[in-house]
Amino acid sequence: MASMAATLFVPFQVSKTFDTHFAPSSKVNIFGGAKARTHQGLRVSSGLIEPDGGKLVELVVKDSERDLKKGQAFSLPRIKLSRIDLEWVHVLSEGWASPLNGFMKESEFLQTLHFNSIRLNDGSVVNMSLPIVLPIDDSQKHRIGDSKKVALFYSLGNPIAILNNIEIYKHPKEERIARTWGTTAPGLPYVEEAISKAGNWLIGGDLEVIEPIKYHDGLDHFRLSPAELRDEFKKRNADAVFAFQLRNPVHNGHALLMTDTRKRLLDMGYKNPVLLLHPLGGYTKADDVPLDWRMKQHEKVLEDGVLDPETTVVSIFPSPMHYAGPTEVQWHAKARINAGANFYIVGRDPAGMSHPVEKRDLYDADHGKKVLSMAPGLERLNILPFRVAAYDNVQGKMAFFDPSRPQDFLFISGTKMRTLARNKESPPDGFMCPGGWKVLVDYYDSLAVSTNGKVPEAVPA
Repeated sequence: MASMAATLFVPFQVSKTFDTHFAPSSKVNIFGGAKARTHQGLRVSSGLIEPDGGKLVELVVKDSERDLKKGQAFSLPRIKLSRIDLEWVHVLSEGWASPLNGFMKESEFLQTLHFNSIRLNDGSVVNMSLPIVLPIDDSQKHRIGDSKKVALFYSLGNPIAILNNIEIYKHPKEERIARTWGTTAPGLPYVEEAISKAGNWLIGGDLEVIEPIKYHDGLDHFRLSPAELRDEFKKRNADAVFAFQLRNPVHNGHALLMTDTRKRLLDMGYKNPVLLLHPLGGYTKADDVPLDWRMKQHEKVLEDGVLDPETTVVSIFPSPMHYAGPTEVQWHAKARINAGANFYIVGRDPAGMSHPVEKRDLYDADHGKKVLSMAPGLERLNILPFRVAAYDNVQGKMAFFDPSRPQDFLFISGTKMRTLARNKESPPDGFMCPGGWKVLVDYYDSLAVSTNGKVPEAVPA
């Protein structure tokens, strides 16, 4: 049985200073200056954790400057953003990647690839495991010429941001792919979507985002920024925040893990631990349940009382999904520090997927939680490994796995869950709340109608 364990401290020493484009950092007390308590080897804060670098880096310009910046954007060389590029602008603009001030320059890119972390100007280290970069092609590079600024557009008449103090450098695609995913095998979803056909250059610089990123899809009210989440946690008088990331519908096994985590935090002496239920809202692969349907399902979970709305904040995390396993899970954890979470729930094979060519998982199922416990720059975050939950045929509900009677437990994977819903088969009673399951079935019904009855097979993930 897994138990709560604090992150292990791994000495991480560097001796050379790199030029960076971070916001000025302040010295950070590991426990945010708040009263700390010790319990079973954990030393944790009773207040919100400080953002990486000491403050949130928010890159949206003031309202009074918006028209001026728009005018400037139309006079500059232009870069057309893809949807994934826009999602990264969103991530950067709200401070999820604090203390980054914009798309990575080469020094940050190389540190991210090779160290999974970046050293700030004051010598401190922050975790950064995924490159946040903007590719451009030869023709765009030529059009930029000697300009020190470029404008970022998502549509012809819609300037999104200005990138200042730019640096253009080579895009080493093979090295990036190999170091991020641990393989260059064909079929990696994010690689095919955002890297393989991208330009051979990367452009970094300081972002000025002209106005908050909105998608006008009926879900913007769920997209709370780190600053807004911190405000919400303070309004709720949270003395601990535990984050749960997911990209699948919530079943009762998930709910058991989340409610059990809150109980354990109460047992440790916390008065009001609050859950951040934080579904990933950026790019996902084609067979994943789309965000709008997942949010409908999550709302039903709260309506049906599976999770307590009084102690749960549901919000959308705007990052694209890489499916890069232990490398990516560090990014997921680091971003939640910036939102105020001091506990992070991690399970089996986080951010993993099946090998795109061979019939096996791409990553060892236990490596994600092990890496999180040792990752440089994440020492302040308490990692909460999953206890294994499965369907208990004896009790007729989701329960923690009992190794003394393995024959009584049924494991229903995300792939199996999607296959059942697609085929309109019901899961065992107690696997998922009825309202939530109906949303999932309705999604596959709508998909069948839109594809003339041909529903894509679920791809293992």
